[in-house]
Parts: sequence; C-alpha cells; structure tokens
Amino acid sequence: MAAAGAHRPGPLKQQNKAHKGGKHSGSSQRRAGGRVPVKAQPRRRLRDLNRVDRRHQALQLRRQRKEAVLAEKRSLGSRDGPPHLVVVVLLHSRAAARDSLRLLQSQDSAAVRADEGGAGGFALLCPRLKQRWRFVPAQPGDLHTVLDLAKVADSLLFILDPVDGWDSAGEHCLSCLFAQGLPSYALAVPGGTDLPPKKRIDARKKLSKSIEKRFPEAKLFPLTTEQESSLLLRHLSSQKQRHLAFRDRRAHLLARAAEFVPSQDSDLVGTLKVSGFVRGQTLNVNSLVHIVGHGDFQLSQVDAPPDPLTLNPRVVKGQKKSQDMDVQDDSGNGADEMEEDVKVLMKADPSKQESLQSEVVPDPMEGEQTWPTEEELQEAEDSLKADRRVVKVPKGTSKYQAAWIVDDEEEGSEKEDDEDDDMDDDLMEEAVSQEGESSEEEAGEEESETMTVSECLRDEQYDEKMEEDEQMLERYKQERMDEMFPDEVDTPRDVPARVRFQKYRGLKSFRTSPWDPKENLPRDYARIFQFQDFSRTRKNLFRQIEKEETEGASVGWYVTLHVCNVPVSVMESFKEGKPLVLFSLLPHEQKMSVLNFLVRRHPGNSEPVRAKEELIFHCGFRRFRASPLFSQHTSADKHKLERFLRPDAALVVTVYAPITFPPASVLLFKQRSNGMHDLIATGSLLSVDPDRIVIKRLVLSGHPFKIFTKTAVVRYMFFNREDVMWFKPVELRTKWGRRGHIKEPLGTHGHMKCHFDGQLKSQDTVLLNLYKRVFPKWTYDPHVPEPVPWVRSESVLPEREVEME
Repeated sequence: MAAAGAHRPGPLKQQNKAHKGGKHSGSSQRRAGGRVPVKAQPRRRLRDLNRVDRRHQALQLRRQRKEAVLAEKRSLGSRDGPPHLVVVVLLHSRAAARDSLRLLQSQDSAAVRADEGGAGGFALLCPRLKQRWRFVPAQPGDLHTVLDLAKVADSLLFILDPVDGWDSAGEHCLSCLFAQGLPSYALAVPGGTDLPPKKRIDARKKLSKSIEKRFPEAKLFPLTTEQESSLLLRHLSSQKQRHLAFRDRRAHLLARAAEFVPSQDSDLVGTLKVSGFVRGQTLNVNSLVHIVGHGDFQLSQVDAPPDPLTLNPRVVKGQKKSQDMDVQDDSGNGADEMEEDVKVLMKADPSKQESLQSEVVPDPMEGEQTWPTEEELQEAEDSLKADRRVVKVPKGTSKYQAAWIVDDEEEGSEKEDDEDDDMDDDLMEEAVSQEGESSEEEAGEEESETMTVSECLRDEQYDEKMEEDEQMLERYKQERMDEMFPDEVDTPRDVPARVRFQKYRGLKSFRTSPWDPKENLPRDYARIFQFQDFSRTRKNLFRQIEKEETEGASVGWYVTLHVCNVPVSVMESFKEGKPLVLFSLLPHEQKMSVLNFLVRRHPGNSEPVRAKEELIFHCGFRRFRASPLFSQHTSADKHKLERFLRPDAALVVTVYAPITFPPASVLLFKQRSNGMHDLIATGSLLSVDPDRIVIKRLVLSGHPFKIFTKTAVVRYMFFNREDVMWFKPVELRTKWGRRGHIKEPLGTHGHMKCHFDGQLKSQDTVLLNLYKRVFPKWTYDPHVPEPVPWVRSESVLPEREVEME
C-alpha cells in the first residue's frame, strides 16, 4: 500500500542545477568524506580548528599578552628591574619646579632619598611599596637635553602653569617630543593656591579644555600637597608603558656616575667609566656603543659594582641600623668600598668585537678587468678607424706618442665636464634676479626712499638684518618661480645647449623608460656599504634579537662600562650637567650608506628650504649635520628631484649617514644665524637604499612662431642649428597637452619645424624635458653645535583657540 501510494513527480517538476563544487575548503571536505591526509600542513591545521578550539586559542593569546603587560609593570622600578626613570620637563617659565620636586621627595617615613650625580635629580626608594624611582629634571630651554633624556625615559612628567599651561618654548618642546616619539607621560599642575576658589576652578576647567588638542583624554594632577604627590607617584607606577621601537631593540643606559682615566699617550683621550642601569636589551661587551652627541666607541670590559639604589641596603657589622634607612653616598669612603666590591663581568674578545670602520677605503688601482670578446675587439677597431684624425706632430714622433697629443677642443670639453652640476640652478637664479631688477625699475621712487632711510640710520646690526631679509626675499622669489614654472630654465646664449646640457638625456617616458642604477656612480659610492637585500637582513636581525639569548649584562643590572678612546670633552659636558646617554649598536650600524627619510613639512615653519642646504638631523638616537636631496615619494623606480621642501606633500630626504635599522623617527632642524634651531620637518626612516634613483628634470621652453594644421615653427628654445640637430630625437610636449617631435632646423638661428598630434594654440608653450641622475653631497658631520635656548613668550593657548575657530 505504501509503495502504491508513493508520490511520483510529474512533467512540470522544477529541475534545479546541480551544485558545482569549487576549490574552497567546504567542497574539499565533502569530497574527502572524513578522510584526513597522513601529513597535514601546520597552516592548514590552524585553519581547520573548530569554533571551541579557536575561542580557546584566542583566550590563551589574550592571557599571554595580559601577563606580559603585568610582568612589565611589576619589573619596572622593582628590585630586579631598573629604577623607574622619570624626566621632569617644564613647559612654562612660571612653572614651580623646585616646589614640585620637594613635594615628591617629602613622602612618608618609609621613603629613602639619595643624592644623584651626573645629570642631577634624586632617587626615591620605597621599600614598603617595593618601588624605586629616579627623577631627572631637564634643563629649561635646552632642546638637546630634553630630547636626549626623552630617548631613555620611562615616563615624562610635564609641569604646567595653572593659568597659561605652556608658553611658546613649551609648544616648541612638545612639537619635538611628539615627533621623536612620546613615552608614557603625566601632567602635573603645581601652585594655584593664591587664586580664589572660584577662579581656581574656572582656570582648571579652561586649562583642561585647552590641552585636549595635544593630550586627548589626559588627566591633570594637582601637585600642592603630599597626598596629591602620592597619587601622582601611584599613577606613574601603574599606568601602561608606551614603547619606542628604536630603543626597545637596543640596550641603552643613562649614566648615573662617570670617571675619566687619561691614556698614557695623551690627556685629551682616555677610557671613560660610565655607571648606570641597563635597559631595553641585554648589553654585549663586544658590540659598539653610541654616546649621543659624541660618536661611536668600543668597550673594553663591563664591571658589576654594588647597586647604589637597592631597596634593602646592606648593613655593615658593628654599625647600628639607622631609622631613616639612609643609602650610602657615592663620594668619599663609599666609593672606595664600592671599588673593593667591583666584579668584572666580561672582557671584550678582539676576535668577536665589532670594528669601528665606517667607510670603505677605495683602491684607485682596483678594478674589474675581463677579457674582451671578439665582437668587442671588432667594435674597438671600428671606433679607432672612425676616430682617426690628422694632427701635426714633431718629426720622429711614434704612433703611440701621437695618440696622446690632445687638441685644443678636447681640452676645453674636459674643463666644461668638470663644471658644477648645479649650473642650471644658477640660470634660474639669474632669471629671478632679472625679474626683480625689472620690478625695482618700475617702483624706483619707493626704493630710493627706503635707501635714504637706511643710510640715515647707519646701524650695523640693522644693516645685517636687512641683508638677511633680502636673502630671504630672494629665496621666496625662487620658490614662487619654481611653483609657477617647475624645472624651467632659460637656454644660455653664450654656451651651446649641447655642451651645457651634455650630462642630461631625454626619456620616452619618465615612468616606464629604463635607467640602470649602477650607471655613472660618483666616487663617494665607493666609500659606502650596501646590502644585497636590506629588508631580509633587517628581518633576520630582529628575529634573532627576539628569539636568541645573547650573553652580556641583563636588563636591570647596575654596571660600569669601560668605553675606549673617548675624548675628554665628553666628561666635561657631563660635569656641566648634560646627560650622558649610551645606546648599543646593532650589527652594521656604524657603517656609512645612503639613508632615505620620509618627512612632511612642520606647519609651524614656512621659510623656504632649498635642496643641498645644511640641515640638522635627529634620527633615532643619532644627531648629525648633512646636506640632503628632496625627491617625490612614489612607487615607481625613478623619483623626480624637488628643489624646495614642499609644504603640501610628503617628500623623501636622501643623505649619506650611518646605517640605522627602521623604525626610527627623524626630526629636521635648520640653524638660524643667531644659533637657534627651527624645526622644519618631521617623519621617519624609510629605507637604506643607495640604488634609489633621484632624477633631476630640466625643461627647455620655446614659443610657436608660425602655426599650421599639425606643424609649427618654434623659436627661442635653441639659438643655433647644431643644437636643434643634437636634440632632434627628444620628444616635445606642450602645456596644453600636445605631443610632437622636431622635423628639421630652419635657418641658422635656432628656428625649427616641429610636427604635433594636433593644431597648436597661439598662447601655448612648447617644452622639451631633459633628465639627469643626481646624488647627495658628502657633508656628514656627527658634531652638532648646542642650540641657543628658545626665546620664551607668553602663553600660546589663545592662539590655538583662534586656529580651531
């Protein structure tokens, strides 16, 4: 009955298409039918986890990260880790620094205070909380001191004014700190008790609102009582630490004490014994160290003196334990006792020690010589036959001697080849100056009046300022001309264009035409080092740092480093109160190469900055002076040179400098005539690549004289027939988008007949593009002069409010 009553589909039954199993994981699992291959790939195994296993795995990873953060918090400032280094930065001239430091020192009776040497400040030891801090105040207005201390600080403590917040010098300091990389920070506002309660609340609200732009979601800590200072200390110890990538992968140290031992040969050079706590990574004695602001040096040995900031100080037998638990001072007998207890941790091994060689010494006689093929020999014979010339020689001269006799024309061409590559820039300057002269003639009466005023004043300082203003005005004109007519130059009339632009070439397409990166390299390229694959070397090096355990002084140890061949000026600067900061170098970081930085113009500076001007670089932990090139940031293999630092786009800055592995921040400063440093650009390290091709474009312009359907007679681009024939293969373009080429010269004065892909307009301009590869100048100087302190002015908070409106 059941079979008889079964339903049979009729002819109108809907027929669906069969499912086409693709290559995705679901179809493969169905086809496998539950069978599992013998050897499964690990990536495949991770992908095939079910939902419960994936949740369990995510929970484990989350726990690991949480435990790592908690372990980092517990180790910082504890007995096993280095003291919590807090740098105190004043952002206003009226900020009360001494009162703030005095409040931090006056903690409960369990705190132990010890005097610090070197950079100054004090240590705060709390055995009850099992925490220890070191507070180092940065000198107000000293930019290098603030930046050097911020490189190694665990936290920054900004001291604000209760009314104005920060002044112009504080604004400049904050701009530099944010560009370099800001560690964990806290904002403290001391004082304000002299104001009435209502005005005090209004001033606090106004200050909280004004700092939102710089410090969003930041909390202001009042610092007027001991209880408020205790809350501030608790916040500093419990807040999440912000990491700076360039210091986390390198061992670094802030000197707490230093001693200079002159060498036997000279009193100007000797061994510097630097004592401090190791931070970041394990410090190896065979690696090089960089003293910020002074250069690279080798280590001879590492000692382990007793920890002067221990939470449980040693008690010598026969002495009563003091109630205050005072820590022994470093000076006097304490230093002698420490010297007796010093243990030598390790000594440098000459076979494993890194070399200080930073440049390759080129051998002028060394060159790759291969045996020529038969085709090359035949080409050489043909070229010799073509180059035969008739030369008058003395009687009895052999063929070999006659080949070395040079004509007058060849001597002249050799001298012209040695001319400066920037002669076209001079032509642009002449064009600008001619326009300036014409404008001066138009407004002659006004100029004569200003000259009479300046002659009546007869003030030398005022005249010097006027000269600086004239130079600045000239730079503004050049920058404006480069924006209006990019890369355009006037064809010289006294020198043939084929001679003046003999180092340039034409390209069919700037984007797709090939350019050999190893072609016509300068002599400076023989002095630098180059990686076969920089990104792979960097990846392997960082993986080795994370996984392998290196031998040396671990993080948190108090050590004394013996730095060899250090000039006595380093010790003198330390005695003056300057901080002494050391960074260990990764392999190859002492060697010179070509560094490329990606920077953007700082909005607070608008002065024109020309390429190859000397600038001051703060790259990671290094400081140096160099003359950079500016180029466009594109994904192509060729990058066009920019003559000025553009305010509206990110540019790539290219210099000769020691190798640094990214990531690393970079700050560009320009030194004024009075010694002050202006921040002009900020960015980061892009790559270490000498093969990055920077192309200088040069545009020659001409004007249509007679226009036909698709042909035109162009003039003023060249001024003789030979130049037209020389540049005939180069493609032409116009400002209105036409393309063409030179057909033939007309006459002997540079007129030429050109063919285009359409009819020209009478107001159009014909352009011819020429290209040449350029290289930076070798002007690297690791010694940067100390900047003049920034001139403080009143609060800049109202100005920011106006800008926001």
